[in-house]
Amino acid sequence: MSTPTQHSTAAALVSDFVTSGEALGDRADLARFMREHGLVTEGAIPITLADLDEAVTLREGLREALRGPDGDPEAVARGQKVLDGLRVTVRITPEPEAASVLAPAVVDEVRRGLARVAGAWATVLATGEWRTLRP
Repeated sequence: MSTPTQHSTAAALVSDFVTSGEALGDRADLARFMREHGLVTEGAIPITLADLDEAVTLREGLREALRGPDGDPEAVARGQKVLDGLRVTVRITPEPEAASVLAPAVVDEVRRGLARVAGAWATVLATGEWRTLRP
């Protein structure tokens, strides 16, 4: 019998994001996911189809990266392009419940949420916790 592993806040966010499946089927789903995970502030979030496409592309890229050598390198490359376009900064004093010391450095609400996912991804990579996540 194996001992269950409790994931860090960062790993839990990454895991929820990569396994969201149909939960990111449309713009309303993306808004709901981002609110439920504290990635955006409350209130209306104008989400474009391009925003949704970017979120799904990032999700697929991270999922394939977690599959390791069996993952689709093209999906990983597309996800990397999304990450390359997100701006994050390091906070001297991180927010109390933050998944990462990296914080969004963008204004657009959706991209801020995706930048928080990027920060969580950086954290699980740095700690090696990504090895315990399953796509």
